Amino acid sequence: MHVGDVLAVVGAAAEAPAPAGGAPAPAPAAAPPSPEPAAAPRATPAVRRLAESMGVDLTQVEGTGPHGRVRRQDVVGQAAPRPTIPAVPATETAPAGPAGEPTEARREETVPLSMRRRTIARRLVEAQHTAAMLTTFNEIDMSAVLAVRARHREGFEKRYGVRLGFMSFFVRATVGALKQFPRLNAEIRGDTMVLKHYYDIGIAVATDAGLVVPVIRDADRLSLAAIERAVADLARRAREGTLTVDDLRGGTFTITNGGVFGSLFSTPILNYPQVGILGMHKVQDRPVAVDGQVVVRPMMYVALSYDHRIVDGAEAVQFLATVKRMLEDPEALLLEA
Repeated sequence: MHVGDVLAVVGAAAEAPAPAGGAPAPAPAAAPPSPEPAAAPRATPAVRRLAESMGVDLTQVEGTGPHGRVRRQDVVGQAAPRPTIPAVPATETAPAGPAGEPTEARREETVPLSMRRRTIARRLVEAQHTAAMLTTFNEIDMSAVLAVRARHREGFEKRYGVRLGFMSFFVRATVGALKQFPRLNAEIRGDTMVLKHYYDIGIAVATDAGLVVPVIRDADRLSLAAIERAVADLARRAREGTLTVDDLRGGTFTITNGGVFGSLFSTPILNYPQVGILGMHKVQDRPVAVDGQVVVRPMMYVALSYDHRIVDGAEAVQFLATVKRMLEDPEALLLEA
């Protein structure tokens, strides 16, 4: 045996005859090349995940991005079409523009807050964050007050030049109740409680520029007519924008009347640093039990919000019950005056 002789043949080559006379064996035939795997499409991981979630074979998607990159819209366009949702007529809903691009029908307007509105917001938030505010409720049968107004309305207006409204009755009843429960006419200063033995009642007035609370000074010394004059004057000047700083300064307790706008029930927010605010509401006929009989009476819900740091719950409930008693018996108002 010499160098270069064939020692053995494996596989199909074994069937071929051995080369004659020691000639070199022919090279085995090259195996046919296996098919190369298709080139992976150029796509970001996010696009690949989208394709997988939509059941799209990326190898069948023609990329429209740079260098044949497959983009999201290519995958979405390859996906099976979804059912068409009927278009909503323009009269039923405004057409939606692209995300973040409001159309004329969905336009937005940026309006800076006025100084008054910023002050109101700051003080309301201060009240919420500072006081331990709670609210108690009651209801008042307004039959007696309405009867007094009906009997004296015409003569009162002729004599005093002002209408006899609800506010003078409520101011008078509030002052009477404050005299019995003085801590609702106080404020907290540091670690002390300041009891005020004068009665400056703030009256909340809504204006186009925002809520203001002008103050009726020494309300305990005023008649019903004087209170009505003061309320009418402050409300007029509030709407005209002619209130002075002194008109708004101070105040020991506040009354707000949401009933003029139709409010039936609400929780007023304290006018800090005051510790009490009385909320009036709409007078509405309701069935109530009187002496064992169900009758229809003109009823008003009232709410007292108070600072629980110095006013106890029992005290607040009794204060509101006193206001109710006086208004349901106007003679009690005259005695308190």
